[in-house]
Amino acid sequence: MRVTQSMLTNNMLSNMSKSYEQMGKYQEQLSTGKKISRPSDDPVVAMKGMNYRTQLTEIEQFQRNIGEVHNWMDNSDAALDKTTKALQRLRELAVQASNDTYETGERENIAEEVKQLRDHLKEMANTKVNNKYIFNGKNTTEPPVTVDQADGSLKKEFNTAEVNIEVSAGTKLNVNVDGSKVFGGNLFSDIDEFVSNLSSGDNLDQSIAKMDENINNVVNTRADLGARMNRVELVEDRLSSQEVMANRILSDNEDAELEKVITKLKTQESIHRAALSVGARIIQPTLMDFLR
Repeated sequence: MRVTQSMLTNNMLSNMSKSYEQMGKYQEQLSTGKKISRPSDDPVVAMKGMNYRTQLTEIEQFQRNIGEVHNWMDNSDAALDKTTKALQRLRELAVQASNDTYETGERENIAEEVKQLRDHLKEMANTKVNNKYIFNGKNTTEPPVTVDQADGSLKKEFNTAEVNIEVSAGTKLNVNVDGSKVFGGNLFSDIDEFVSNLSSGDNLDQSIAKMDENINNVVNTRADLGARMNRVELVEDRLSSQEVMANRILSDNEDAELEKVITKLKTQESIHRAALSVGARIIQPTLMDFLR
């Protein structure tokens, strides 16, 4: 096969162009820190990257959901804690009032404090967080306990539906507390009866027993809430581990190893210079070279 000067020149220029392209690729990897800058560079890496990013986005969304779960549970637990303290104070007052040495005036003073504690418990039942009534199930826009304007009595309308939030794929947690189990039973009627007993001085032992029963209701509800809070911590730890692993896999798939890229770039530069040197020898001198 006849090899002409034109063929040698064209081959050299083609190879030089490929060498420039290779050096441009390594330079771009050093600049961006990524193996590829467009899907056409490596479709497999690009496709895996899309899947890993989708997984990472899901994990981040679940972590935001966990934040909302903590918002519900922590505020519910704080309100139940205040409720427990108020009920314990009511029990203390019932024990004090049951003392036969207490006179009518002293029991009236206790009755005034009991009424204030009843109003405080009403406020706890209507606890509002982030513009939501957290003890009224899914009906978060309306207070569960209201005052009847006709006779001043308390009206209780609790929504007992569960509020569930997804914290991982296919896993939803109940984040609310059923307010009817704490505030919707005989709590307020027991307190009103306690006030009546203070006026008469009778049946105060019954008021003590009923306060104990209401305290037990709150304790049991907090125990159930505490168990769910412990599970949330386990889910949160698992999501944190998944986030670390997802970021590591994404990095292994997309990030360039700078040491290797620098080595390859230096090698390609040496090859490029050698090719230039050889090319200069291959191209024959022309008449113009002698006319300079």
